[in-house]
Amino acid sequence: MKTQLDIFLETNLNNLKNKGLYNIIDTLDGANGPLISINNKEYINLSSNNYLGLANHPALISKAIEGLQKYGVGAGAVRPINGTLAIHKELEESLAKFKGTESAIVYQSGFNCNMGAIGALMTSKDLILSDQLNHASIIDGCRLSKAQVIAVKHSNMEDFKAKIQENIGKYEKIMYITDGVFSMDGDLCKLPEIVKIAKEFNVITYVDDAHGSGVTGKGAGTVKHFGLQNEVDLQIGTLSKAIGVVGGYVAGKQNLIDWLKVSSRPFLFSTSLMPVAASACIEAISIISTSTELHDSLWENSKYLKQGLKKLGFNIGNSETPITPCIIGEEKLTQEFSKCLMNKGVYAKAIVYPTVPLNTGRIRNMPIASHNKEMLNRVLEVYAEVGKELNII
Repeated sequence: MKTQLDIFLETNLNNLKNKGLYNIIDTLDGANGPLISINNKEYINLSSNNYLGLANHPALISKAIEGLQKYGVGAGAVRPINGTLAIHKELEESLAKFKGTESAIVYQSGFNCNMGAIGALMTSKDLILSDQLNHASIIDGCRLSKAQVIAVKHSNMEDFKAKIQENIGKYEKIMYITDGVFSMDGDLCKLPEIVKIAKEFNVITYVDDAHGSGVTGKGAGTVKHFGLQNEVDLQIGTLSKAIGVVGGYVAGKQNLIDWLKVSSRPFLFSTSLMPVAASACIEAISIISTSTELHDSLWENSKYLKQGLKKLGFNIGNSETPITPCIIGEEKLTQEFSKCLMNKGVYAKAIVYPTVPLNTGRIRNMPIASHNKEMLNRVLEVYAEVGKELNII
């Protein structure tokens, strides 16, 4: 006899598979670089967030080994007890300087930042205005805060201002949350307009720059790209994308960081970031801060790929960053497109509902600094072949 759980799982898994929404997870044989190996077959990799190629950079590996030898594999405790090691403090100081803020706090992941920071600041007496295309971690953080949440039309400043005016005086605090770079389309938030409106109505500003740090603003991020590091209340970021390691951070004024250290639950109740990761992150920030070589290679590769796909006739949307969506539309066709690319040696995953709206399925291409022109030319050849085979171009 099948249990209730068995029935639930079988029904819903089959439903996803029938709709082309079930994602098969591949296992890489080695490092996640410009070329990857899966089941001993090599692919050109266009699905990594390793923007600058730092995840397997020799300098980071060397620093990680140094940190491992000095501090061991784990911190051994939560930060407030005795899990704060000297390497954590050094990383936080590096991040504050990197983001142009008074202070910073490090978490175990970018997801934890949004789960912890939003709930530490917002309560059931408050209102959160959230861009409708914000990342899932922001959505979950908002839910946990118990604040009232209202979605704002994507990057629509008229809607943002109207929703403030509709709700001003009804709540103790209002916060506006936005991604710095939107991960599915590659567009930037309208930060100058956001800051201007927020200052007019005394609204807290919260920017999650997971896909911007190391990428925009000559590497310093989206907030610095606009020169607004003194105007944004909370800068959130991950250490797992362009930084190339793992972890997350919140950067802002000293009193904000002091408050998060005594009130944000992931900081209080989860063991500290691995010291080996902190060591590697410090080296990554040093590389990004002292040279734009990797940043410039990333953007050059991005421009080359975008131009090539557009010339072939693909819809690549309106990306302003290296994130390069190739919008296919229907979910099953999008999945088929990705499979055909893989069969020809290009690894570029399909992104479908619920990650993006129905019938807007796309292949999200992520060029990185360590791709070369030979790799990108082969990608364009394969895209041309598959596009014609599936009658898309």
